[in-house]
Amino acid sequence: MASKVLMEALSPTMEEGRLVEWKKNEGDPVRPGDVIAEVETDKAVMELVARAEGVLLKQLVPAGSTVAVTKLVGVIGQPGEDISALLGGAPAPKATNAPTAPLPRGPAASAPLPPSPPAPPPTASGGRTKASPLARKVARERGLDLGAVAGSGPEGRIVLRDLDKSATAPAATGTAPATAAGSYQDVPLSQIRKTIARRLAQSIGPVPTFYLTTEVDMDRTWEAREALNQAGQRGSGAETKISFNDIVMKATAAALKAHPACNAWWQDDRIRYWNEVHLSVAVAVEDGLITPVVRHADRKSLREISAEVKELAGRARERRLKPEEYTGGTFSISNLGMFDIDQFTAIINPPEAGILAVGSIVEQAVVKQGAVVPGRRLRLTMSCDHRVIDGATGAAFLRTLKGMLENPLAIVY
Repeated sequence: MASKVLMEALSPTMEEGRLVEWKKNEGDPVRPGDVIAEVETDKAVMELVARAEGVLLKQLVPAGSTVAVTKLVGVIGQPGEDISALLGGAPAPKATNAPTAPLPRGPAASAPLPPSPPAPPPTASGGRTKASPLARKVARERGLDLGAVAGSGPEGRIVLRDLDKSATAPAATGTAPATAAGSYQDVPLSQIRKTIARRLAQSIGPVPTFYLTTEVDMDRTWEAREALNQAGQRGSGAETKISFNDIVMKATAAALKAHPACNAWWQDDRIRYWNEVHLSVAVAVEDGLITPVVRHADRKSLREISAEVKELAGRARERRLKPEEYTGGTFSISNLGMFDIDQFTAIINPPEAGILAVGSIVEQAVVKQGAVVPGRRLRLTMSCDHRVIDGATGAAFLRTLKGMLENPLAIVY
């Protein structure tokens, strides 16, 4: 008996998915658990697996189509089986066959100059060109030769934006390209950008938010970080290099443990106060951001947090996180200090009740014991859901966090 292949909810917040690539062709045999297609969700590129045994009788949507969750995308059955009764559930996929792309930074030129020949892209061992999984898939869809594309990612890796800069792409047959009109270009929303827009609208409107800012003396933390990293270099050489963000995360986890009223979720008819600290950390990806979660951050050493953040961030940028790795956070941290941003406000990620915005460490003249001396200062801004956190509650949390960062010996290990 024929079985339906449905667009499954591959992440907790997924409402629709973009079928990136069919891994099985019509007529191919399949067994339960076989990967039959890859789907771009709101967070990652994930695998759609077969739930029945037989052959793939029909692909009902082409690669590149966006389909709502629970809609029919294919049929598995026995060769020659009549599937006409099942085809009434086939979806009308949205015309979003265009591969996802970042918004252009400037007007699209009406008559572009001929591009200069690209630099040879780097290759991994075995001669394989280095490229992110998403860039590799989009290149296949566009018919692009990755060997002719110059990479701008880490270590020269080819990422999605490099494909959009490439002039080697032929006209894609059967696709809906970005709409160009004179001096602008309309680019269809990717799944992750749609989710970001929806989630932010849910947060900034309904959530009554207030902001608290404090300035931290980072001189001692600066010295502690240098000492830790020098000690690591003198050791085996395999030690993880500690960042200021790692130290802020460790201190935040400890401060949340001391102030559980800030480690909470708004649940409409109740407030959930967490006994565990699961820190969400904002990571920029090619077309938006995602928040991997460091679980039980209050129980982990500084070096454990540092190693885990680096590992999660790397897989986040490759869109390879599992749903359980980016859901379930109890408090968030967003750091723009590496972009030379002194101070900013971040938007709360519901149902969490707070998020900490971390700016850059600024060297400036400060007054100490009546004398003007050089000092390093860091501004932290906490966004608070007033339904959960009152002003004095948030201020007490920030005071504890400030004290830990100004006296970091208790948190560095």
